[in-house]
Amino acid sequence: MEFAGWTLMDQKTEERSGWSWWYLLLIIQFVVVLWPPFYNTAEPAWAGIPFFYWYQMLWVVIAAVLTAIVYFATED
Repeated sequence: MEFAGWTLMDQKTEERSGWSWWYLLLIIQFVVVLWPPFYNTAEPAWAGIPFFYWYQMLWVVIAAVLTAIVYFATED
């Protein structure tokens, strides 16, 4: 569909700025997992699993939730 030389697709791409403050939530998950001093320890253990392992697995779940929040918050 065209209106005065503009298509609906052109208007959609112009409205989208490409940046949202929601994207900062994605940075959080990378910083806490890629900074070893946060989790470089064996204690406290949980159900016999050292802290290093359950901390990483916990962040898999948290990262999925944060990614879903960012996706739905920035969805057009």
